[in-house]
Amino acid sequence: MNNLIKISDKGLVSAKELYLGLGLSRGEWSRWYPSNIEGNEFFKENTDWTRFVITPNRGGKPETDFAITIEFAKHIAMMARTEKSHEYRNYFIQCERKIKEQQKPTCIEDVLIQSLQEMKDMRLQIEEAKKQASEVKEEVQDIRNVITLNPQAAWRRECNRILNAIGRELGDYKTPKDQVYEALKIRGKCRPNVLVLNLKKRAAANGMAPSRVEKLNILDVLENEPRLKEIYISIVKEMAIKNGVRIREEAAI
Repeated sequence: MNNLIKISDKGLVSAKELYLGLGLSRGEWSRWYPSNIEGNEFFKENTDWTRFVITPNRGGKPETDFAITIEFAKHIAMMARTEKSHEYRNYFIQCERKIKEQQKPTCIEDVLIQSLQEMKDMRLQIEEAKKQASEVKEEVQDIRNVITLNPQAAWRRECNRILNAIGRELGDYKTPKDQVYEALKIRGKCRPNVLVLNLKKRAAANGMAPSRVEKLNILDVLENEPRLKEIYISIVKEMAIKNGVRIREEAAI
């Protein structure tokens, strides 16, 4: 537990070092920090975090990092929800205790300052709890929508008909589906297999029968992702035209 991450004399932590230590993707850092640090509604610039840029000695690409408070670092560790989250959180709690031991109030002014800080910490904890409760509520609602999906929806029937028709022409039903899957990954800038896996996990956690969970697929994901659904349908239409398969107008895909 000792020296899990460097903490400065002022009680500040490198956000990027923490991010990587939690096991989060190095390649996603530039997309992660704008919303999780700069756009975080509970922690403020120049109070809880400060941005700085590191320029490599040999003229490499400058890297953005943030000096964040231990309280903010503890928040990030828990919200990351990785295998390392609790280890880092407990480490920061221990560090906070040591700092408090070294900074015990010696006069009434210090007592008041400490009380105000504790009130702030409590307010932040309450706000975080509310936010987590709201996220759980939204996830539950998403699952309810999935449970009531109609697998016979017109767009799904027509997309499957087109892909099966192309498969018959090729003598291979798997290839057309693989092609639309790969095209969706590129155009939608997503990982369909991960989306399906996450959907199955949420469905199982919310009580969906295992037999139904196993049947969930990318089309079930698309029902709740209008942007990806539109891209998927567009790809299938293009494949239909390319392979001479007629699109049924009444299907309205």
